[in-house]
Amino acid sequence: MRTEGHDERPRPQVVTTAPENLRDEQRGRMQRYLITMSIRTASFVLAVLTEGWLRWTFVVLAVFLPYIAVVAANAVRPRPLGRVDKPGPAPGTHQIRP
Repeated sequence: MRTEGHDERPRPQVVTTAPENLRDEQRGRMQRYLITMSIRTASFVLAVLTEGWLRWTFVVLAVFLPYIAVVAANAVRPRPLGRVDKPGPAPGTHQIRP
């Protein structure tokens, strides 16, 4: 029995509120870590090959980039806030109510 002005059809799940796939999220974090550590390795090499203030700049990068890489790799993107609707009955079926 339906009441006036009330729609009993289940609302569909909105795709934009679905969280990112765990595998894709981990792959992105791993890529950021590898890029940062590659820059650190290049900084070590450039610190040996250069002189003066540039050498010390590369030394500072080589020292602090591991911390930045770990923090960035462990940073999980915030999940979207919202409500997840429970799936309703399949279209064309009827719910049995007590």
